[in-house]
Order: sequence, then C-alpha cells, then structure tokens
Amino acid sequence: MQHLHQAIQHCPRVAVYGTLKHGHRNHHWLNGADMLGQDRLTEITLYDLGPYPGAKLTPSTGVAVEVYAINAEQLARLDQLEGYFHHAPSQGLYNRTTLPTQHGDAWCYIYNPAVEQGSLMDSGEW
Repeated sequence: MQHLHQAIQHCPRVAVYGTLKHGHRNHHWLNGADMLGQDRLTEITLYDLGPYPGAKLTPSTGVAVEVYAINAEQLARLDQLEGYFHHAPSQGLYNRTTLPTQHGDAWCYIYNPAVEQGSLMDSGEW
C-alpha cells in the first residue's frame, strides 16, 4: 500500500470543475485515473459558457473541483480535449496552470478568451 501511495504522489494531478467531473459527459476521459478527492479553489473564478464552464485566474469565494492523479498520456488527451497548445499556450481555447489543492499541486485548465461578466457563477458550482 505504501508503494501505491508513493506512486500516486509522483503522478501529475488535474483539478476539474466542469464536464470532466464525475457524472458529467466528459468524465470518461478520466477512465483509469485515481480520484484523490474534492476541494474548493479560491484562485479561480467560474463562468458559464453554455455547454461547458470556463475558469479565469481571478480570486473568488471558491470553485468546486475534483482532483485526480493521472498519467502523462491522460494529460496529453486532456490537453487535446481542452484545446491547449503546448507551443502557444495563450492561443488555445484553454491554458493550464498548476494550483495548490489539499491533494497536492494540480493542473487546472484556464479559459483564454474574454468572458461576459453576466456569466459569472458565484456559487463556484457547475
């Protein structure tokens, strides 16, 4: 058991807040990932973009996330899903940044385009 815990410690982590969460339409992209738990991140603010949410790197009262331990292949697939461009991160649909969670630092996808203030989700839940 200790060996498994150490292996998870060295895996990349991702904090998800929208369609990748359990019970939502894109959760299957996390098949095989280990859910580490939930958290609320105050470093980001959530916006309703219609079919999916987007987070901006601005302080809030907290956004509800699920944190998963993933492998490099899963991270590459998530980058593709989220429209993240390694060669030009600010030009993709999403950029990603590492944020602290109670389960360790985790990648979080940050929405690049401008958002309408009216789409702000004060509850931090999508």
